[in-house]
Amino acid sequence: MEKNPKYDLEEKTAKLGEAIIEFAKIVPKNIITIPLVSQFIRSSTAIGALYCEADCAESRKDFEHK
Repeated sequence: MEKNPKYDLEEKTAKLGEAIIEFAKIVPKNIITIPLVSQFIRSSTAIGALYCEADCAESRKDFEHK
């Protein structure tokens, strides 16, 4: 089954992660922003990984588990 490109969440989450990394590069670095930016990058790029894992679920129960 071919996925509708309008709803290609795998591609959209990858682009989101890339955009956030580019944004993080321009944030001024200081003692306060360094840990915040680090957490921001980790949490926002995890969206794509979590989506891919859930999308590969083999059953409803497996999907709920993931």
